[in-house]
Amino acid sequence: MEGSGRCWDSLAQLENLCKQLYETTDTATRLQAEKALVEFTNSPDCLSKCQLLLERGSSSYSQLLAATCLTKLVSRTNNPLPLEQRIDIRNYVLNYLATRPKLATFVTQALIQLYARITKLGWFDCQKDEYVFRNVITDVTSAGFLSAQADTTHPLTKHRKIASSFRDSSLFDIFTLSCNLLKQASGKNLNLNDESQHGLLMQLLKLTHNCLNFDFIGTSTDESSDDLCTVQIPTSWRSAFLDSSTLQLFFDLYHSIPPSFSPLVLSCLVQIASVRRSLFNNAERAKFLSHLVDGVKRILENPQSLSDPNNYHEFCRLLARLKSNYQLGELVKVENYPEVIRLIANFTVTSLQHWEFAPNSVHYLLSLWQRLAASVPYVKATEPHMLETYTPEVTKAYITSRLESVHIILRDGLEDPLDDTGLVQQQLDQLSTIGRCEYEKTCALLVQLFDQSAQSYQELLQSATASPMDVAVQEGRLTWLVYIIGAVIGGRVSFASTDEQDAMDGELVCRVLQLMNLTDSRLAQAGNEKLELAMLSFFEQFRKIYIGDQVQKSSKLYRRLSEVLGLNDETMVLSVFIGKIITNLKYWGRCEPITSKTLQLLNDLSIGYPFQKSCGSVRKLVKLSAVQFMLNNHTSEHFSFLGINNQSNLTDMRCRTTFYTALGRLLMVDLGEDEDQYEQFMLPLTAAFETVAQMFSTNTFNEQEAKRTLVGLVRDLRGIAFAFNAKTSFMMLFEWIYPSYMPILQRAIELWYHDPACTTPVLKLMAELVHNRSQRLQFDVSSPNGILLFRETSKMITTYGNRILTLGEVPKDQVYALKLKGISICFSMLKAALSGSYVNFGVFRLYGDDALDNALQTFIKLLLSIPHSDLLDYPKLSQSYYSLLEVLTQDHMNFIASLEPHVIMYILSSISEGLTALDTMVCTGCCSCLDHIVTYLFKQLSRSTKKRTTPLTQESDRFLHIMQQHPEMIQQMLSTVLNIIIFEDCRNQWSMSRPLLGLILLNEKYFSDLRNSIVNSQPPEKQQAMHLCFENLMEGIERNLLTKNRDRFTQNLSAFRREVNDSMKNSTYGVNSNDMMS
Repeated sequence: MEGSGRCWDSLAQLENLCKQLYETTDTATRLQAEKALVEFTNSPDCLSKCQLLLERGSSSYSQLLAATCLTKLVSRTNNPLPLEQRIDIRNYVLNYLATRPKLATFVTQALIQLYARITKLGWFDCQKDEYVFRNVITDVTSAGFLSAQADTTHPLTKHRKIASSFRDSSLFDIFTLSCNLLKQASGKNLNLNDESQHGLLMQLLKLTHNCLNFDFIGTSTDESSDDLCTVQIPTSWRSAFLDSSTLQLFFDLYHSIPPSFSPLVLSCLVQIASVRRSLFNNAERAKFLSHLVDGVKRILENPQSLSDPNNYHEFCRLLARLKSNYQLGELVKVENYPEVIRLIANFTVTSLQHWEFAPNSVHYLLSLWQRLAASVPYVKATEPHMLETYTPEVTKAYITSRLESVHIILRDGLEDPLDDTGLVQQQLDQLSTIGRCEYEKTCALLVQLFDQSAQSYQELLQSATASPMDVAVQEGRLTWLVYIIGAVIGGRVSFASTDEQDAMDGELVCRVLQLMNLTDSRLAQAGNEKLELAMLSFFEQFRKIYIGDQVQKSSKLYRRLSEVLGLNDETMVLSVFIGKIITNLKYWGRCEPITSKTLQLLNDLSIGYPFQKSCGSVRKLVKLSAVQFMLNNHTSEHFSFLGINNQSNLTDMRCRTTFYTALGRLLMVDLGEDEDQYEQFMLPLTAAFETVAQMFSTNTFNEQEAKRTLVGLVRDLRGIAFAFNAKTSFMMLFEWIYPSYMPILQRAIELWYHDPACTTPVLKLMAELVHNRSQRLQFDVSSPNGILLFRETSKMITTYGNRILTLGEVPKDQVYALKLKGISICFSMLKAALSGSYVNFGVFRLYGDDALDNALQTFIKLLLSIPHSDLLDYPKLSQSYYSLLEVLTQDHMNFIASLEPHVIMYILSSISEGLTALDTMVCTGCCSCLDHIVTYLFKQLSRSTKKRTTPLTQESDRFLHIMQQHPEMIQQMLSTVLNIIIFEDCRNQWSMSRPLLGLILLNEKYFSDLRNSIVNSQPPEKQQAMHLCFENLMEGIERNLLTKNRDRFTQNLSAFRREVNDSMKNSTYGVNSNDMMS
């Protein structure tokens, strides 16, 4: 693209491209502009053109382009910009910002980001013994420049080192500076109509918030989870928090500046209220809490600003932090506690009554009361907590406000909160604890409200003139009440329950079951989906608390059920459950949410309790005539969801697997070795297989019907295969399916490989069949079935693999669904077969059978079709790949050694990248793979140096040769593992230690250089201590990989990590960026 052929040679052309990128609505034009600008970013004259754009560009968009291009240039890891050039860019940016106050906000932001990126990435760069990028505070005269940037182009270890050094050397100074500037601002009469003063104050508050929100200990918590946040303020900041004026400053600001700023002020207060407990001693904490509670009281007494939803939301978060970070015993000792708890209760009640205002904030208020109520049994303070007075008020406000909302939502056509089942469930979990505090009052209220609604509902149903609206209102109210009753019964887990409370539960259960009888009797005419879902939620809670072998049957609840409904024992109650399940499957077969929740309930009942061969409640269940009916009549005639014509979508058949898992478990209770009973049970599935076989035998068949029949069938079978985890029953299943029906599954993969709705269920069934769960796959000594089963597995993987690779280019947004998901299941299937211990894999080569070789070669072909980034981007794919690789490196290292050099390098680099993965399972798997490879290498090297009559195999020889040609790969992994152990919060230290010894023994010179580099990077007074740490690490370690030697090394490594951390805690230095970290 030389000379004038390029579309960015003149400034005017560049500006035009920016316009097309940011302003055009035509997608094609935008994509063309984007492509041209990507080429511009990679061109050699990008840097000079960016400066011209900043100097002479006429539009803000061209300035934005220049800033983002420069940010990419300074972030480049390959071919980075020289230090001098980066210093020049930094100085230019600062000067540019200082001399152009009228820039568009997004341009200023992009330039600040560029400055922050240069500073961050150059944090350890020295010129004439001075850290050139660290004079941050003197550089920055205008606030808001500093937001801690995270970028993904550099290793996590390097981020942590820079962040830790920045935290130790500059962050507190920045925080102090911002607080001092805020003090000055609050003392002046600011003219906030003036845009620059308004902007400055906003940026100051953002800066303070970013300081308090800094990831102090490198846990990078998920920002979306807000529940139990503790801010890990460093001990060196203690002075700022012991000085009550810091806390006072923010409460004063809240009251003195306009509401538009208050949310940020409250966000800062939320962080300050969450400071780790260990920063204070008890007396200091009590004093700090007292100031905090006073501030909260002042806001509650002057609540005008809380009418702004953002303020209200942040204030609710602040209230929640009062209990998540302090104990009830500490709160009750605060001087104004009685007044404050009254104000908070009133605020909560008012908030709940105004249910339509800021519904997302209610979560925080309920979480405060949930934690308060849960602490009541444990509080030891003599001061009264008064929760017995206020908690029932909160419970009542929640219940009555939900019921009152029903009519308004229906009348005005508003969005129904019951549609958001996740949110409802979350609130009910909180209410279950709150409602159990002073439970008599909760029950009395629920009984009263339920009786009123149920009576009105019954009268409306009997009246010929009842309006549908009135019926809908009562159904809506009853839906809420059934949900809430389920929740408070489930809350019994949290509290020591009394007989009286069990009797109250009985009152509530009776009412719900009576309502169920009424609604079920009307299902032939009409039903209410939301009410049914509430019933299922209630049954789920009731099952957890009162069904099963761990419940005392003398419970008062059963007495009440016997008196009112004639349900005398658990068997009768179980028959109510099964009756409800069958009714739902009969009438609601076409309603996916109800069907799947009903089947989940059946599934939970069929499990019984873990570690018991078959618990009493499941035995009672199997004896019920209704369950026997299900076991003998599981056809679409009785259960419409098993039909193949009513599903609009193939994926809607998922629930069938759940159904057959439950049936399989129930069948196994009394199955024993009764093959006739098994054959009888399988009749509908046998018929379905015969139907598909019939279709496949003709050339013309209805493809849609064949797909539906087959997908339904394999989903059913997978449920049964999952449930049959004993040898006897699983062998019946195996002999039924093999060899008769296996060809049908293979044919389906051949025909429909491109349709994941068909292949995924078939592949998953196969993966289940080869999984030796609970040692169920144990063939007799004279049986070849293990080998035959592996042949089928190999055939399916090869058939699918070779065909899926013919798909060609798949769009990025569909690549997982169309290709990677199937490949991931193939990896899991191969892993299950290779590690099942029912096949001797040596016999394949011995007898010239290529089944093993075909499966492994297909694995390699599939693997090479996947980019490295995808292996780690899709969690299920990465878990199945790395667990398969673990088995291959453990048992099939000769195969790995025989691969082409580029394949070996691909596998090694995937291990190298996996070592730093966030998923601990992946990381641990990589350590294990690396350990197997390193051990193999070490053994082969040891053999090659010994004078032996048996020479190395050709594979081993090639493998050694490849590794000697590319030592950098193994060396890089050595430095990665050592880095993680020294500098990161290493959660799987034992796994990391296993490959490390082999890596060191294979690379002694490199390890020695690495050690010297780390030692020399420490401040002079620490170098001796660091040197000693490394000496102790190799103390008593011999040059072999025997278990005893490895164990000693693992022990040494634990001590080494402790010593290094102690040594570095007191050091603000880091390792230079030109060492192993970069």
